[in-house]
Amino acid sequence: MIKYLALGLFAASASAGSNFEEVYNSINKQSFAEHVKTMSSDDFGGRAPDTEGEKKTINYMVKHFKALGLEPGNGDSFTQSVPLVSVESKPTQPLTIGDLSFDYQTDFVANSSQLKPQVSVKDSEVVFVGYGVVAPEFGWNDYAALDVKGKTVVILVNDPGYATGNPDLFTGKAMTYYGRWTYKYEEAARQGAAAAIIVHETAPASYGWNVVESSWTGPQFQLPKGKNSAPVVNVEMWITEPKARALMKKGGLDFDSLKQQAKQKGFKAQSLNLKANVAVENTIKRSQTNNIMATIPGTKRPDEHIIYMAHWDHLGTHPNKEGDNIYNGALDNATGTGALIMLAKAFKQLPDQPERSISFVAVGAEEQGLLGSKYYAENPVYPLEKTVGVINMDSLNVTGLMKDFTVVGFNKSELQEYLAKAAARQKRELVAETKPEAGSFYRSDHFSLAKQGVPAIYAGGGSEPLNAEQAKIAKQVGELKSRCYHQPCDEFSELWSLDSAVADIRVFFETGNLLANTKDWPNWYEGTEFKQARDESRNK
Repeated sequence: MIKYLALGLFAASASAGSNFEEVYNSINKQSFAEHVKTMSSDDFGGRAPDTEGEKKTINYMVKHFKALGLEPGNGDSFTQSVPLVSVESKPTQPLTIGDLSFDYQTDFVANSSQLKPQVSVKDSEVVFVGYGVVAPEFGWNDYAALDVKGKTVVILVNDPGYATGNPDLFTGKAMTYYGRWTYKYEEAARQGAAAAIIVHETAPASYGWNVVESSWTGPQFQLPKGKNSAPVVNVEMWITEPKARALMKKGGLDFDSLKQQAKQKGFKAQSLNLKANVAVENTIKRSQTNNIMATIPGTKRPDEHIIYMAHWDHLGTHPNKEGDNIYNGALDNATGTGALIMLAKAFKQLPDQPERSISFVAVGAEEQGLLGSKYYAENPVYPLEKTVGVINMDSLNVTGLMKDFTVVGFNKSELQEYLAKAAARQKRELVAETKPEAGSFYRSDHFSLAKQGVPAIYAGGGSEPLNAEQAKIAKQVGELKSRCYHQPCDEFSELWSLDSAVADIRVFFETGNLLANTKDWPNWYEGTEFKQARDESRNK
């Protein structure tokens, strides 16, 4: 159930009156379409990091920010430099566990985040650690009284809440961060493991083995290691479910029985009494990209910031591909990037400028693993404890006008209450995403700041078309979206409903304006993964 704030909270809101409504209604599809068409044109080459397309994107956005009278977001600069490292790992010795061998790509994939040319794991004891979760707020510790230093851990994908469907365990079917593969490798490294293997299963992962195979081969990008960098295991791997079953049987264990045990609090990790061996060769390359930043200083509390965020990058041009080889990224995410400019214009047109600062951050290298936003979260230009909240826009709704408004990560943050107020102007009610078990909340740039405790909202579109005409648009455009995701055909289309994108931008505009004209500090709701970090940050 949506928890609305007391009406008095909004009594002094600037989101009322003819002036606000005039600016609100000035957000239009013609200007939005121009921005999206330009940045997703072939001339921008798919906007890959460290390319001519990046330079053109920076120049385009900075030109518009300057013309609107925004100030540079990073001191006297509109950009923040983001160093990148790509590592392409290729096994020189395939994975073997005991006398069981694994075929590369067919049975397993492997990568290393170690910035070394050669990395190996030799005679490493293999231990099954269930879901590999340490979650104090849920009273859960799969590593309790366990020493895995130098060992290889085998981990189930997703989390116990999903596995049981019990709404009182973690968050039931809705995935928590503890269910994401990124967390599992991070926790294994914190525990001192030499290697970590995740067992792929299609339903709990929410994608097939083909996605793992394609995503985990070729260059993998990361940020350079620094003195405060988190530890990483030597080799990160996935194995198929059939191979996992064979592995457990080889260790004298039963896969299904172990899965049942792993669902229960107090699960005890079990050694397979087998040794793992694998070696990879790394090709390491260094490059650079940029985050683009601009701000409108607040009139009363300029050190307090509301951040609108969207990633500007896409997949670039693939010269070895026959036919159309430009991955234009119109929906993903020229729409979100264009919305930043639209919102900047709207805020500058308000007669009464916001009391808090409104800042716009277009992050790079999202497609390489949220790296631009991760770098910003680790090197914030605006102090995180003074950042009120983040509104993230990634692939805006172009599938028709909706009766409702979808929140990804429903009931995580009190920002939702401001969003609900803004959506009500359009007579739209907030609803949860239809597949919370897919963990979409953890797959876009707001998550980088959420990990640091900053409240963040990721929303847009809806599940119920406004009428039969809009339902027809939703079906037609929905099929186009599915077919063209991360493909060259993600281009601006006349089939799109720009009215629905503009409707969402207007909701985001009012949400930020409400936040900018209150003294409140929204937090995460009790029981969420990020509340402790926010409390500690604000206590500074």
